[in-house]
Amino acid sequence: MSTTGRYTITAALPYTNGPIHIGHLAGVYIPADIYSRFLRMTGNDVAFICGSDEHGAAIPMRAKKEGVSPQVIIDKYHTIIKKSFNDFGISFDNYSRTSAPIHHETASEFFKKLYDDGKFIEETSEQLYDPEADQFLADRFVVGTCPKCGHEEAYGDQCENCGSSLNATDLINPKSTISGAEPILKQTKHWFLPLDQYEGFLREWVLDGHKKDWKTNVYGQIKSWVDDGLRPRAVTRDLDWGIPVPVAGAEGKVLYVWFDAPIGYISSTKEWASREGKDWEPYWKDKNTKLVHFIGKDNIVFHCIIFPSMLKAEGSYILPENVPANEFLNLEGNKLSTSKNWAVWLHEYLEEFPDQQDVLRYALTANAPETKDNDFTWKDFQARNNNELVAIFGNFINRVVVLTNKYYGGVVPSPNTFSEVDEQTLAELKAYPAVIASSIERYRFREASQELLNVARLGNKYLADEEPWKLIKTDEERTKTIMYVALQIASALATLSEPFLPFTSRKLKSILGFSRLDQESTWNEVATKEVLLPAGHQIEKGELLFSKIEDAEIQKQLDKLEATKKANEAENKVVEPQKDTATFDDFTKLDIRVGTIIEAEKMPKAKKLLVLKVDTGINTRTIVSGIAEHFSPQEIVGKKVTVLVNLAPRALRGVESEGMILMTETPEGKLVFLNPDEDGVNPGAVIS
Repeated sequence: MSTTGRYTITAALPYTNGPIHIGHLAGVYIPADIYSRFLRMTGNDVAFICGSDEHGAAIPMRAKKEGVSPQVIIDKYHTIIKKSFNDFGISFDNYSRTSAPIHHETASEFFKKLYDDGKFIEETSEQLYDPEADQFLADRFVVGTCPKCGHEEAYGDQCENCGSSLNATDLINPKSTISGAEPILKQTKHWFLPLDQYEGFLREWVLDGHKKDWKTNVYGQIKSWVDDGLRPRAVTRDLDWGIPVPVAGAEGKVLYVWFDAPIGYISSTKEWASREGKDWEPYWKDKNTKLVHFIGKDNIVFHCIIFPSMLKAEGSYILPENVPANEFLNLEGNKLSTSKNWAVWLHEYLEEFPDQQDVLRYALTANAPETKDNDFTWKDFQARNNNELVAIFGNFINRVVVLTNKYYGGVVPSPNTFSEVDEQTLAELKAYPAVIASSIERYRFREASQELLNVARLGNKYLADEEPWKLIKTDEERTKTIMYVALQIASALATLSEPFLPFTSRKLKSILGFSRLDQESTWNEVATKEVLLPAGHQIEKGELLFSKIEDAEIQKQLDKLEATKKANEAENKVVEPQKDTATFDDFTKLDIRVGTIIEAEKMPKAKKLLVLKVDTGINTRTIVSGIAEHFSPQEIVGKKVTVLVNLAPRALRGVESEGMILMTETPEGKLVFLNPDEDGVNPGAVIS
């Protein structure tokens, strides 16, 4: 188990261009919170640091879309994000923002130190420029085809399809998102961090030094980048939103967001330390401090190559002990997308599932994308709650609390002689803190969550085997021992569940009357303390820790996603361009009439064709129509339709077709008749 030490834990700074969704939670914030809570419970000095990332091109892009200033955007989403984290129980020691004066000061000082020490290369290079908007294009203002995977909507800094980090000039067929114009290359001056000079350092530090203890997905991506050869990376941008470059000759330029954002961890730590009356430097400069970054896989390059190179260049900072990045979480089989609203937003979840924070925490932990991309489904969420939290964890606690109140008025009974089963059960219980701790310390939070549930399974099996509800009738003394042992398991669960299920832990501690116990609720006491809940201790009346989630609640969420999918399909539907202009005389040549289908049958050996007999009012004629995949012959007999009757006859599979039925298509691709189905409209009526 963890020995006492100092830890600086960082969680990726979320962009304030939108709220937090479940992908962010599963990838970064829940595992970081579990780890931080666990470290505190094992007596460590922890600074759990985060804050809003409020610079970069994504912010003015969102502001432009909503017709407001960037400041309005960052204030809006910073408030939403911070409240969501707080309501969800993410236990940051400090949540700051990169628009804060302390961050501007810290980032500027960091840049100036590297600049004064000659760590940058100053170069005039060609950058993409929008000739219509008359401005240089920041990375996120450029989209084009990814040169690595061929994805046609890659951004200038990163392809969200394959995760590759890019330069805007790498894109094939680039387009400006501001005007839609094709960018041109124009000269501009910038400062670059020469990453190629840090290849030896990175090989020694990561590829040799952390080959055995870093996650394979993280290690593999770093190795791929280093083996491919590192190149100088710009740390400034032509943009009017961000931290001004603090040197002469840099007017109109700001620090590149991926230079300034990770420095946000340092400035947030400074803010926290100032408030708490602490010295911030040991948390970043003492070699005995362990620095751990929690991020998603799209940020591996920045946290494992660029930021460490910055820290190495500065010279006085420690390097991360680990960067346990997760893969991506999908939603109902599709990639999460902020722009397409394909997400489960945290602030909406908290409104729609009040007081059920721990259900989502558990579901996302149990299905976390630790080694590969995983899929969140509402059905799995429901099953995790109903079949695991309710049926296993909640069921055990409910039985223990109800029986203790029923038999002993809520007072923990005094045990008698322990049987072999009792001793074996208690010994197994004392082993769980080390088992769960081992999983947490190796960043295997899925595994740890299941070991926690195994503690509840241990309790359920013990009660099911010993059957105190039957034994109370024949052996009251033995029943006291059984209930005493069961209450020790319940007490252990109250403590061990805290990193994973903090709201449940708090509720369970209240039920078990922890506030009236003399000792603190610490992790190690579950393994070392002989008695967790002493005889004679009074517990409270029970309340259900979890409630069953019904099908109707899940269907509501599925319907919500289906509505989003249809809205996206309608928005992305390609409308056929207007055809060449027709004159009035051209139109008058078309003879369009109302007709009635009087017979219909499938064309032999043809999947798409129906052979129709149509009363056109002029005569009854045969028309072959490609609608067999959308309509059965039976359902269209008697239907009124619009018919182009003077179309030149055409032979289709040996059947002469004498006209055309007019149709249209829905956004979902379903064919629909253009149908004048009103009373009094008869076959032969002319459409003009």
